[in-house]
Amino acid sequence: MSNELPYEKMLQQCLRSELRLVNAGLPRNQKSLSGLLREEYPHVMCSDGSTHFFKRRELEYLSSMIDTDDQEALLLPMIIELEGNQAEASLICQGEVEEKVTSGVLNMPVTCEQGRVRIYRPQLALLRKMLKTTTQYVFSPKIMA
Repeated sequence: MSNELPYEKMLQQCLRSELRLVNAGLPRNQKSLSGLLREEYPHVMCSDGSTHFFKRRELEYLSSMIDTDDQEALLLPMIIELEGNQAEASLICQGEVEEKVTSGVLNMPVTCEQGRVRIYRPQLALLRKMLKTTTQYVFSPKIMA
């Protein structure tokens, strides 16, 4: 068993490096929905130096679902964490507004628990279909757990 330990440690280090590469296109920061609506070309800069543009149609769809205060509170892109379990994912929930938006898009109640809204594969497909540019994946080290 002690022979497995060095291999496991090496494997974890390699996988962390790979995840860093896979997640290189994540945004450096998020912007509020209300702020993005005021921009001529709504966008955020990514950690790899690229620019992530938002479709105005998606921003307007989101704004039609929530009030002005929530538009200021909703930070985009919303982050979807993918873990090892292929059947589910988690939408990172910084407040109630992500819960409202997700419930509205999926047309069903959802609950934010421990800062995450748990969604299953069919729900993920619908969410991404409706919010392709206003959501973004992050690959979590939990995949290796």
